Amino acid sequence: MNDELLKIGQNAKAAAYKLNLLDTVTKNQVLNDFAEALIKNTDQILAENQKDIANATDMPAKFTDRLKLTGQRISDMATGLKQVAALPDPIGNIDKGWQNDAGLNIEKKRVPLGVIAMIFEARPNVTVDASALTFKSGNAVILRGGKEALHSNLALAQVLRDVLKQHDLDENSIQILHDTSHETANELMHLNKYVDVLIPRGGAGLINAVIKNATVPVIETGAGNCHIYVDKDAELQMAIDIIVNAKVQRPSVCNAAEKVLIHQDVAEKMLPSIAKALFDHGVELRGDAASQRIVSSIKPATEEDWSTEYNDLIMAIKVVDDEQQAIDHINHYSTGHSEVIISDNYQSGQDFLNKIDSACVYVNASTRFTDGFEFGFGAEIGISTQKLHARGPMGLNELTTTKYVIRGDGQVRQ
Repeated sequence: MNDELLKIGQNAKAAAYKLNLLDTVTKNQVLNDFAEALIKNTDQILAENQKDIANATDMPAKFTDRLKLTGQRISDMATGLKQVAALPDPIGNIDKGWQNDAGLNIEKKRVPLGVIAMIFEARPNVTVDASALTFKSGNAVILRGGKEALHSNLALAQVLRDVLKQHDLDENSIQILHDTSHETANELMHLNKYVDVLIPRGGAGLINAVIKNATVPVIETGAGNCHIYVDKDAELQMAIDIIVNAKVQRPSVCNAAEKVLIHQDVAEKMLPSIAKALFDHGVELRGDAASQRIVSSIKPATEEDWSTEYNDLIMAIKVVDDEQQAIDHINHYSTGHSEVIISDNYQSGQDFLNKIDSACVYVNASTRFTDGFEFGFGAEIGISTQKLHARGPMGLNELTTTKYVIRGDGQVRQ
């Protein structure tokens, strides 16, 4: 273990102790000042981001989209910071309280997790989102972004650390690793003495590597092989609008839809119009034999396609016999992220909601809404696709744990 990383861990642990004692008013003021500082330093941040963009000559477009910052995206980050400031502070909340048979007064109280580490790829916004949510929830954070976003991440983190110093708070509440090597990332995964939980955000390769190698507790996030099922009782224009939005708006993100399943009773009628709308937006379609018979320009899909998260303008289509076959297909191939049914049939919608085993299940809405900002969390630290300790978009409450506070008046156990 290198000495620099150990020092970062020690500093984070010390900062977390002080953050746990920080009052809500101060935290909210700092968050609002974070927002103002981002806006004030927009030009500087964009200049650093341009260095990363200039170096990203061999990156696919889907990754440079995530990497690129604009004035609007920085403004959105600032808005997210202000929204986090406006949210209720979970720290100190009492989940429940009771008195036991011995007369002890027991309370289950919300407390920070402690030190949260994050390993993430070309998403500079994660630096701000993670810092906001961890700070408000009383946690220190250690950030390790990818080398492709190093200049952007360092600039964003420095703006936030400067605000902490202006408030005479420990700037080590937010730390970012300058060393983006795989060796340092691997050591961070083993920093058990100082890191309480590790959250990876990125592609399947990154997430799987962290799950395989980390000895610190991990919350699995991200991979989104998301499905839309067009039921026999779907309304065509609604289906087109939802599918196009879910695929095209930002194809590189984890809540973009990757698959369309369509009921055989409406496939002949609806699929040509759906396919045309997607083709008009430059989407490559791959499909099963039934979909190819209906739309000849659909390319053949392989078995691998059904489990692939494209993060690109590619979509696979399958004609299914009925809703149950759609549900079985989704539960088999899904990554547990977000799934949609488009239907005017209430019972079909209810069956889909009850039977699909994913973090977010929708009736008649785009998968793109699976997002902490859209859910009203101000921002998110990630979208958990596991079941412990959090699931779906993770906001403030998911960055806390509990402890029991017990008050007595001399009781001893008999």
